[in-house]
Amino acid sequence: MSSPDRDASAESAPQSDTPRPRAHCTAEGDGAISVRIATPTTTATTPPRLLLRLRPPKGRPEQTRLVFDLEPAAATPGHWQTTVAADPALEEGRWDAYLLTTADDDARQRLLPGVRDLRTLVAGRTPGTSPSPLAVRIPYATLDGYLALRTWLRPAHAEADRVQVTDTAMTVQGRLYGAELDAGAVALLRRRGKDGTVRETELTAQDTHTFSFTAAYQDLLEAPGVWDVFVRPSTDAPLIRTARLLDDIADRKKVFVYPSTPLGALTARPYYTVDNDLAVEITTA
Repeated sequence: MSSPDRDASAESAPQSDTPRPRAHCTAEGDGAISVRIATPTTTATTPPRLLLRLRPPKGRPEQTRLVFDLEPAAATPGHWQTTVAADPALEEGRWDAYLLTTADDDARQRLLPGVRDLRTLVAGRTPGTSPSPLAVRIPYATLDGYLALRTWLRPAHAEADRVQVTDTAMTVQGRLYGAELDAGAVALLRRRGKDGTVRETELTAQDTHTFSFTAAYQDLLEAPGVWDVFVRPSTDAPLIRTARLLDDIADRKKVFVYPSTPLGALTARPYYTVDNDLAVEITTA
């Protein structure tokens, strides 16, 4: 139902034998996350609260924090509960989860992951019915054993439903959110770096939201590098990043691994980035 990620927060894993608070999460159908926290026995007089803090870039101070009041879970003594509502949407990134047991927000305990019920995420979403921007949040266990939320917030999104790999190309079947396919729709691969070389490839639209395209590796073999994948839904429309976000897997890079294809002196391989965006890597064979 859920997968551990490949990241690690800046804080070390728990070493003490003292019981630590553990949070159980349920992904609701409307995008909210219900949280129920089992806390060790405490004599604190202040009701506990849930803290989510957006993990800052390395070497920078944290700036974004959200605090949620907790209330006793009537059906489960010793547990506290709250709901992280779908609105407002959370900024894209990784949000580390803490329990606050005093009035001082700096006195906090990292939460351990409990049961994560993510069944509502597996079915994905219907194009044309999701609000814009598209907001995604997935509770997950970090590599060092804590609870976090992986979130995305994108004005428009091209979901890669299926990627098929052959000896010469990759074929992507997908769905478009926050935009509609129209005349001039194409798929593009843009090479990272200063030159930003772009390769266009024909896109087939089954309707205004469902598409497929095939990207030939031969068009990408000018040199080793990485090509990011986009969809342009109509002539002169902004590019939309192609990614896989709409399920229960927070970190896809080492879970969905596609085969490499030798092509002379170079090798081509589709892969998902650390942000679950689709790309093609060209390396020396």
